[in-house]
This record gives sequence, structure tokens and C-alpha cells, in this order.
Amino acid sequence: MKRQVGAALVTAEGPSAGRERRDLVISVSLNPALDITYTVPELVADTSHRVTSVVSRAGGKGLNVARVLRQLGAETLVLGLSGGAVGEHIEAELAAAGVPAQFTRLAAETRRTVTVLARGTATVLNEPGPHVTEAQWAAFLDAFAERVRAARVVVLSGSRPPGVPETAYADLVTIARAGGAEAIVDAEGPALRHALAAAPALVKPNAHEAADLLGRPVRTRDDAVAVAHRLVRLGASAGVVSRGADGFVAVTGGVAFSARAPEQVSGNPTGAGDALAAVLAYGLVTRAPWRDVLARGAAVSAAAVACPWAGEYDDDVASRLLDGTTVETLEEHRTEREQEPCRTSPPR
Repeated sequence: MKRQVGAALVTAEGPSAGRERRDLVISVSLNPALDITYTVPELVADTSHRVTSVVSRAGGKGLNVARVLRQLGAETLVLGLSGGAVGEHIEAELAAAGVPAQFTRLAAETRRTVTVLARGTATVLNEPGPHVTEAQWAAFLDAFAERVRAARVVVLSGSRPPGVPETAYADLVTIARAGGAEAIVDAEGPALRHALAAAPALVKPNAHEAADLLGRPVRTRDDAVAVAHRLVRLGASAGVVSRGADGFVAVTGGVAFSARAPEQVSGNPTGAGDALAAVLAYGLVTRAPWRDVLARGAAVSAAAVACPWAGEYDDDVASRLLDGTTVETLEEHRTEREQEPCRTSPPR
């Protein structure tokens, strides 16, 4: 029996009397890109390759998150930075796809990325991005502060272009919280450390990004749980550490969970983490039970691998995987928190 992946998350509870219901999710894209994906039979160093297919698509983690949110049925808005002809191309493509977006324009050219798919592997080449001036960054902060007041959740993911400070995500978390929105951060390095100090609702690094916090490689599930706990101790209300094909772990309310799809999916894993971030954001909007959100996160992120490019997931694959996905409680001190809604702060 096919199970709905997106609409099933919507709760039956209507808005309380006299309270505005805000279901908008803002996805921030500070360093969008024109993603070019090449497929080759085999990738070999120091030789030429015959490309069998080419896909050009507006991308970057923030845009990928927004596309998946739209597929889930969420109301979303992209806020970002863009410049030059590449930036104009990205804006036009999003408009044609029906993804609302508002960009602060830059003088420099928006970056491009190249992904080479070969034998089930993905090799990604990322340009650094355009330089952002202090005035342009200040203009973006003003736009963000204005629009965040209409949002329930903000997703901050991806790299920072040159000129954007290391404290960017921390600053945006602070502004989001002041505007009444919960913030999800998917970042690494100094940007993640600064953001944790601002107390985001949820952080979602992958195992490679989380290794710096643990001080050693994150190789096992126990390692991932240790990092997730550390993320919470450092300021996040909930910590999620993704482990690729091995699923992910989550810590919230003192309880650690592990979620994994029942089978591995072959294809392009580039956007799997972005799909997980989108499901987590949608879970915060709908206040669905944590177990349901984590199960759907495992199914949808695995189903994203089945798509040839990032920013989408195969709904049929996700529905099939969801039927077999289980969420395991890892800690012995199980509490009623397991069945509480996906909430990291008191509801409005």
C-alpha cells in the first residue's frame, strides 16, 4: 500500500483563535550555483572523457532544499544572493519552476558547479562564488529581517561566498529567532560553531562535517550519536548527523534515535542531505511526531538518490521505502518525548 510522503505530515490542528498561522519555510541560499551534471561511463584521471549526457540546473543546497519542500507540499521562499548572467539564469529558472525567490543582486558573477557521475559515484567541483561587499551583505540582512517575520522555519545551508562573514549563519539565526522563526543549520567548520552559539532549533551536519567537532573521524553510529549530543550541548535544541547510505542519527529532548531506509538506492547522492533538511523543516512546520518525521527523512533522502540531479526525490521510491523504514531508539532512558510533535521550542 502506497503511503504519502508529504501530505501525511500535515496535522489536523487548525489555527488557534486570534493567532496567525505561519507555515512559510524560508530557504537561504547565500552561494547558489548553476549546477552542470555530466554522466560518463567511467571517470579516469589524466585522460579525456566522452560525456553521454548533460544536465544544467539552478542549484546549491538552499535551492535544493526549496525544491524538495515544494515537492513535499510546503510553502517556501528562497532568499539569496545572485549576480551576473548566471544569476539571472538561476532567477528565471526558479520563476519558471514556480519556486518563489527574492535575491539581493551582486555585481560579481554567480558561481557554477560541475558534478561528474560515473559508475554510481559523484565527483563534484565547486567554484568559490562571487565576492560580496559589506553593503550587499547589509542589504541581504535587511531583506531577511523583513521576510522572516512571515516565516515559521528558516533553513540555513550551504557555503558562504567570499566576503560573507563566518558569523553569517549565527547572525541569521539570531534574526530569525527575534522574528519568531525556528532555524535549521546545515553547515560546517567555523560557520557551524558560530551558529551553535546562537541556539538554533536544529543542526544537521553530515559525518564528514561533524568530524571536526568530535576531534576524530565519525566512522560508527556511536560516533555520530556522540556528535549529535555534542551539538545539543553546544547550543542546538536538536542535533542530526547524516551518515550517507547508513542513514542518520538524531538527538532531541535527551533521546537518541537512529533512522535508516530498508535498502540502499543507487544513483546520485548529491542532494540526499538537502532532502533530509527539507523533511526536517517540514516536520517543524507541521509539528508531526518525531518518529514520523525521522522515518520520512530517511525515506525521502534515500529516494533523492534515485533522481539524476539534486533537488528532487522519487515519490514512488520514497513511499515504498517508508513502508519498511524503522526508527530505533538508542538510549535506554526512553521518555514520552518520543511521541511528542517535532518541536524544538514552545509552539506559538
